[in-house]
Amino acid sequence: MVDRLGRRALSAARAAPGDDIASELVAFGRFLLGLPRFLRQRMSAAEAEAILADRLAHREQNFLALIRHGVIEHAASPYRALLAEARCEFADLERLVTERGLEPALRELHAAGVHLTFEEFKGRVPVVRNGREIPCTADDFSNPSHRRYFAVGSGGTTGPSRRARMDLMAMRGRMPHRVMFRKVHGITDAAVARWQNIPPGNGLTHALMAAPAGERLEAWYTSSVGGADGTSSRFLLATQVAVTVARLTGSKVPRPVFLPFDQAIRLAQWAEARVRAEGVAVIRGPVSRLVRVAVAATEAGIDLRGVVMGGGGEPPTPAKVATILKSGARFVANYSFSEAGSVGSACLHSDDPNDQHFLQDHLALIQSPRMVPGFAVEVAAFCFTTLLPTAGKVLINVESDDYGVIDQRPCGCAWERLGYPTHLRGIRSFKKLTGEGITLVGSDVERVIDEVLPARFGGSPLDYQLEETEDERGFTQVVLRIAPHLPNVDEAAAVQLLLDALRRIDAGGASASNAWSQAGTLRVRREAPHATARGKVMPLHSSRATAVVPPRGDTS
Repeated sequence: MVDRLGRRALSAARAAPGDDIASELVAFGRFLLGLPRFLRQRMSAAEAEAILADRLAHREQNFLALIRHGVIEHAASPYRALLAEARCEFADLERLVTERGLEPALRELHAAGVHLTFEEFKGRVPVVRNGREIPCTADDFSNPSHRRYFAVGSGGTTGPSRRARMDLMAMRGRMPHRVMFRKVHGITDAAVARWQNIPPGNGLTHALMAAPAGERLEAWYTSSVGGADGTSSRFLLATQVAVTVARLTGSKVPRPVFLPFDQAIRLAQWAEARVRAEGVAVIRGPVSRLVRVAVAATEAGIDLRGVVMGGGGEPPTPAKVATILKSGARFVANYSFSEAGSVGSACLHSDDPNDQHFLQDHLALIQSPRMVPGFAVEVAAFCFTTLLPTAGKVLINVESDDYGVIDQRPCGCAWERLGYPTHLRGIRSFKKLTGEGITLVGSDVERVIDEVLPARFGGSPLDYQLEETEDERGFTQVVLRIAPHLPNVDEAAAVQLLLDALRRIDAGGASASNAWSQAGTLRVRREAPHATARGKVMPLHSSRATAVVPPRGDTS
């Protein structure tokens, strides 16, 4: 039965119109055929720790091996042209890394033009160095070794391709962090419930990784159902097929259950029952969803002591964390992004929930000062480089559109003892809007502000602005400022127009539109858009985005 499902996908590829669709179906067929073996390969904590120790001891060698195969021997890699423009051959790179170390070598490469902004990496703007445009798409940065994957995201019908991949090799490479996270926080045997969406969300990835990582995933909830809510029905179908294959192999992968935001109490009740029976329970999901569970529990008089809430996807602000703690639950933050996986894990000996140990076994990180279009501020941008042959994407000094402070200091927690002394603090995004754990890049939204709203309601782009804010309980709100001098603006129509425009961006925009509509995230204020000190009105405004300079002794 498992083989038949995989081979049907392979057969469908032969009849599928278009090379992209056919290649994706072939890859998905391979994904299904490889899934049983992936699920059977369990990883113990001892094995995970040994893998991480080996990676830490061989960072430079792993990086050079990835570059040789994923760049030098891969004709489609845009990094080949970037290295050529920098007049850096592989032998030069080997010598630079060997003599000066990995991070100093990456800084020299960055200074020579071997780096990518987030917009360049996503294929939203052309890559130009020394007056030469380097043709590339987002798919060109994918690891050429990966052949068993499920493509999620936009195929580029209305813009550049923005596909991401769920790849079995990359998922295996991320497994040690997942195993060690549970050991470090003392929740190895605890029952887990997840409130994470079906693709293009990351819920399916986490559901399939649970069994081989030894995680007892009992429930998987999603706020996206596919089709009716704007999410592609193919994602729902692919999710159902993948879960069916997993269950046929004997893995207890739960099917996703629709859970709208106004029914968060169901997760609180699940956790209460598990704590009563076993003393501990774990809920994983975006921070805003954890806040919803905490609020529902508090209002219902449910005590969540014994519950561990683990969340990411957005900054764990003081208001959000305070609301979670008020319910009795313990909160643990994590930092990750889809192209790289886990980036940091919360320090056990810090009062700051946004203090993360940098997972440098599979990533390198430097910072670069950067003026931020749309916000008119300068930040010390994080630039990431992947190190492992299992990496889903090949990154060399790629901006994640995040910034923060990097330092090394003794803390005595388990992550430091495992070999992770570097801390990341004050992590913020400088060009994204994040609500309900779903992120939209500023350039996607700027077109709506600059073109769609003025065309419907009049005025100019200077009369509209979006700002991410937070209410007293920590719920994220996105405020649409509309200049009060504009006549006859129907506020409800403006909100709906914005949500409809977001839905047309890509699969991520559709997910955001659905989530923001459910949660009432988007609000209108009839007030003049905020202007910078120099009088500029930017389409996005953030009261949180401030200039950050790398501290002295930065060891990134």
